[in-house]
Amino acid sequence: MTKRRKSLLSLMMALALMLSLFSPAASAETSMQAYVSAMQPGWNLGNSLDATGSETSWGNPEITPSLIQQISAQGFKSIRIPITWSHRMGGAPDYTIDPAFMDRVQQVVDWSLDAGLYVMINIHHDSWQWINAMPAKHDEVLARFNAAWTQIADRFKNHSSKLMFESVNEPVFEGVDDAAQMALLDELNTSFFRIVRASGGKNAVRPLVLPTLWTNSGQEYLNSVATTVSNLNDPNLIATVHYYGYWPFSVNIAGETRFDDSSINDIVTSFDRIHHTFVANGIPVILGEYGLLGFDKNTGTIEHGEMLKYFEYLTQYARSKNITHMLWDNGQHFNRNTFQWNPELYNVIMTSLTGRSSTASTDLIFLKQGAGVTDAAIDLNLNGNRFVSLKNGNTTLKSGRDYKINGNVLTIKANYLSKLISGGLGEKAVLSAQFSAGANWSFHVLHYNTPKLENASGTTGSFVIPTAFNGDRLATMEAVYADGSNAGPQNWTPFKEFGYAFAPSYSENQITLTPNFFKEVNDGVVNLKFHFWSGAVVNYTITKNGAGVSGTAS
Repeated sequence: MTKRRKSLLSLMMALALMLSLFSPAASAETSMQAYVSAMQPGWNLGNSLDATGSETSWGNPEITPSLIQQISAQGFKSIRIPITWSHRMGGAPDYTIDPAFMDRVQQVVDWSLDAGLYVMINIHHDSWQWINAMPAKHDEVLARFNAAWTQIADRFKNHSSKLMFESVNEPVFEGVDDAAQMALLDELNTSFFRIVRASGGKNAVRPLVLPTLWTNSGQEYLNSVATTVSNLNDPNLIATVHYYGYWPFSVNIAGETRFDDSSINDIVTSFDRIHHTFVANGIPVILGEYGLLGFDKNTGTIEHGEMLKYFEYLTQYARSKNITHMLWDNGQHFNRNTFQWNPELYNVIMTSLTGRSSTASTDLIFLKQGAGVTDAAIDLNLNGNRFVSLKNGNTTLKSGRDYKINGNVLTIKANYLSKLISGGLGEKAVLSAQFSAGANWSFHVLHYNTPKLENASGTTGSFVIPTAFNGDRLATMEAVYADGSNAGPQNWTPFKEFGYAFAPSYSENQITLTPNFFKEVNDGVVNLKFHFWSGAVVNYTITKNGAGVSGTAS
């Protein structure tokens, strides 16, 4: 090679190097982004130290080292420990935190660090217990908030940098508009930052987590915290938001029983805003809580397969936007006595760290009693994977004889399904579809007949409808007056909120209409329609007269 060609080659290589340094795609990951990425996935120790009574007052067992070790062993890299301080603090002016409780917090933090986890602690339900009164009691609230963080920062100032502080959970302020609320939050976040940074030890560089108002992902709330971060000009700051899904689906209201395009669009637009505002500008983000709001009443509020599709899409999309997610769990997902997960949910979350799981249009196959059995054709959402096999327990079904696969359509043949429906009504089998990657998908085969409801009488405080579910499952309920107008709470829709207005009990063979429902029902006739997952719709009429209620089956 000539000297001229060597010089030209050297010049081209130097130019390529310079261009790479200025290319956004090739920009180096910040140390704080690397820190947050290493936290993926995370888990919340909900309803324990954040309980407004004792540690066990909200139904969970006492925290043990074994519990923390199990979370780490199951593959979680971080733990958020929500803490409510209000009833463990003395009065003004010192607002002294109970030393025994502070010791207990440190014990749980130390167990978590010893288990190799990244750890987040915060001020939790205090947000709605007293911090929300800041507009009317500005100086008092600020003094108490500052006192709390002065004591917490001092206790943990020499702890590992894998411990981070979150200023306040889901902040909200009463009686003022959004602009005033965001200004108050900026004041608290800034005060929190200055207290911790001035407290010495490792707190000088400890990662600090700043929430948006309500931890909401509305653009104005994201912008406000982005401004706070910019003004503080510190490389070790992290933003946090929470996400509980498209609200009608999340609580099962307005007939939104399925994870559909509305729910997908809500995830995409929310996470895109978060990424554009924070991550793309060098501010790491932790999804400090995520789940479904209906779970506060019962995990059955959202149909199981639809729930799995939601978690599958959410977790993989968060990862694609470089957002670390921390599952909200108040005891309903990971059993803190047996250390057992809902396995399908666990598998979906863990698969999302590297890829995607396949799902299907449904996880329910209904076979009606006395009717001819037909092929069940089910659309698969392969999500880049390949269908491998279908099993019933340990028995692998035979392609061509028991089922066929055509592109993304799985057809389970009538001759095989017919073999499953001998005997009474109810669940007859759980078929498991395996794919080339990701979690399996279950199909519950249900032998059913149209549910039957019986006449009933009761009061607005206690009214149940005896129900023979006959192998079917309730999806939602409509309520309208005789004139066709919507009845009951949230009367912008005829479809009532599952668990709030009505709730089935399959073990007790009844449907309850709750006091919440009757509080907003006028005297007179209300026509109900109960929609079941088989497609069956059963009509029922109630008549309310003061506190008395009677029900008539159609």
